Amino acid sequence: MLTTWSVEDGACRVRDGAISAVTAALPAPEARAAAAAVADPEALRRAVWIDLLNPTAEEVRAVEAALAIEMPTREEMQEIESSSRLYREGDALFLTANFLHGVEQGEYASTPISFVLTNTSLITVRHATPKAFSVFGARAQRQPAQLLGSADAVMLHLFEQIVDRLADVLEKIGADMDRASQRTFRTARANLKANRKDDQLKMTLVTLGQVGEMTMRASDTLLGLTRILTFVGAEKASAIRKENQHILKTLVRDVRSLVDHANVLNSKAQFLLDAVLGLINAEQSNIIKTFTVASVALMPPTLIASIYGMNFELMPELKWDYGYPLAVVMMIVSAILPIVYFRRKGWL
Repeated sequence: MLTTWSVEDGACRVRDGAISAVTAALPAPEARAAAAAVADPEALRRAVWIDLLNPTAEEVRAVEAALAIEMPTREEMQEIESSSRLYREGDALFLTANFLHGVEQGEYASTPISFVLTNTSLITVRHATPKAFSVFGARAQRQPAQLLGSADAVMLHLFEQIVDRLADVLEKIGADMDRASQRTFRTARANLKANRKDDQLKMTLVTLGQVGEMTMRASDTLLGLTRILTFVGAEKASAIRKENQHILKTLVRDVRSLVDHANVLNSKAQFLLDAVLGLINAEQSNIIKTFTVASVALMPPTLIASIYGMNFELMPELKWDYGYPLAVVMMIVSAILPIVYFRRKGWL
């Protein structure tokens, strides 16, 4: 799906390879054909931002032919070495990083997104839609002159939107951890039944697992942004216009603050995980202690029963009229005495 953004006559026109603002009333096949006709080489060269979402081979070739650049393939976007993700070819910068998406649906994942910055255009290649892209697209339609002034401005404003979105995600993670923390320690203090405590602790473990995964993916996104901004900062003399360099400086400060916040959340998550595991271990220790006391309390009655369970002919107690009641009483008393002793020692 190919979308081109440009400012013409003070308006932002969206050309979409699946359905466009101009052809929205048409059925999908007719809309694709009409939009493809609009996205001619001249239109691509005039575009400030070209957004490729799950692009077809024809769409990639059209962009490459119009702008005389070679777009990175999906396999190349998934390379992890820095030299394959951040590099310059001629006047174009190629920037790739993993970005968090799917938080709203609860199916969060990371996807590589490539930014190709030329002197006149920004090309983004992606195979998922982080919410920041949708929000920025809506803003660009409302404020085309402000956000689409130049290719580097589009990229920096898009990064701003991504950073704002990451801040919202980290705030949500922090709120989830606060609720998990309150639930954990409130449950630990309350005088509840053991099975109810186990359910609460299991719920907390699930929450911490989800929070940990989201924090990890958010940190991965921040790491990618840090590398991109560092690389762009080194190339800013030729890649970023002077009037936009203050945006780059602000982005660097914001990303650093989010990295610090993410580290704090990681530490907090580790603390809560240790606390929950400690409470679970304490519950297990209580269970083991109960079984230990029970086994010790039953040892004397078992000994008495074993002695009087022997069928020797010369056992004087066998002829006693009160021998059986006496043996039962001895077993009960011998079981109660250890329990009383443990209680006085504070072990129960």
